[in-house]
Amino acid sequence: MRLLDRYLPTYQFSETHACRVAAEPASILDSVVAYRPDPDRFFRFMIGLRELPMRLLHEPEATWAPFGFHEFTVLDRSETEIVYGLIGRFWRPDFGLEPINDGDAFLAFDAPQAAKLALAFTAQRDPDGRTRLIAETRVSCASRAACLKFTPYWLLIRPVSGLVRRRSLASIKSASERTARGQT
Repeated sequence: MRLLDRYLPTYQFSETHACRVAAEPASILDSVVAYRPDPDRFFRFMIGLRELPMRLLHEPEATWAPFGFHEFTVLDRSETEIVYGLIGRFWRPDFGLEPINDGDAFLAFDAPQAAKLALAFTAQRDPDGRTRLIAETRVSCASRAACLKFTPYWLLIRPVSGLVRRRSLASIKSASERTARGQT
């Protein structure tokens, strides 16, 4: 059973992206853990656009760190998979994030107006010696009301989210292959 299935077996929204990497699964997952999207100008620009409503609605002196990968909580890791989680009301200008400490807290969280997001990176060894890196995002809305609020948000952000995920995979692939060749 995949770890992702443990944390979000049922969901209303999902997307999957993959690439092939010339590196070992464990090394690839280490690159996933080390990955930070902050240097990616496209990522920063898109997050800036996404956060614009929040910045316009709040007082000018209010400061906060931009949304990023640091918001996600590691739920679990195996030799071939790592799962991150995030809970919130993503359709709200401030994302409506709920703090979670670990996988047990993610599983136990139960609020009807929230959505759970799980992001899994799976590294599957191919017979040719390369590894297929798969990024799968799943979102489960806890109620019909939450689903009705999340749906337009998903339709709006999904194309950008997919592009960000593909860029993330390319960066992780590059870092993993550099490490496999002995470069840093």
